[in-house]
Amino acid sequence: MEVAGPLRQGALDGSPRRFGRRDSPRVSVVIPTLNEERNLPGVLARLPAGVHQLIVVDGRSSDQSVAVVRRLWPRALVLTQSGTGKGDALALGFAAATGDIVVTLDADGSTDPAELPRYVAALTAGADLAKGSRFLEGAGSADLTRTRRVGARALTGVVNLLFSTGYTDLCYGYTAFWRDRLDQISVAAGFEVEASMSISAARAGLVVAEVPSFERARVHGATKLRTVRDGTRVLGEILAARFRRRPVTTAPAGQTVATQTMDADVAEPAEARA
Repeated sequence: MEVAGPLRQGALDGSPRRFGRRDSPRVSVVIPTLNEERNLPGVLARLPAGVHQLIVVDGRSSDQSVAVVRRLWPRALVLTQSGTGKGDALALGFAAATGDIVVTLDADGSTDPAELPRYVAALTAGADLAKGSRFLEGAGSADLTRTRRVGARALTGVVNLLFSTGYTDLCYGYTAFWRDRLDQISVAAGFEVEASMSISAARAGLVVAEVPSFERARVHGATKLRTVRDGTRVLGEILAARFRRRPVTTAPAGQTVATQTMDADVAEPAEARA
């Protein structure tokens, strides 16, 4: 896989991850859902072949979301969320994952499952965590309003300033990571979860790769995101993280955290094309 663009911080050693299944890692996909019965069919239809495990965490939907999942993907593990918040749902799904790699998708169709092989490729190339960015070359969004775009840029800038990172997109929900790195990743309860995961990965010394991604528009229903309220919560998470005790890193000696741009046209792994 070719690397497009310079490293923003640190450096990868150029070797693939030393992992027993690095050539064909098992992938667990975690999708939190709440009243998304009309959007789920489009999401599930675009999942690549060869996904090891699909976990859908339902926030006690009042529609037929659970029935849709069970009809279209009978082998899916469906969990009922007892708490509230996107991050709370993701944490429940992460705990149940059995794959080597864990990938998060949104149930509204904004994160395109067809892009998943790019994230797997970034991880097998050496990253610990791969996160999507709507602001890299070859990326974009059909869903960002002007207000949300300005807010996303501002929050990303604050994190880069406070934590000396090089992120281009902090708040996007498309993320993949090796499951054995989960104990180094903080998962906040609400919509601030993406910020908490990105910040904790950097502070733990993990190698982070950014992947160009196109955010699709929600097809049915209204967004559950509240720009001011949730933006304030993200800012609160950033400031709280700044004053938390830095965790002890378990990164290999001499390896520093890196944010790397990965080519949008990487070859799909064989298991995704099967």
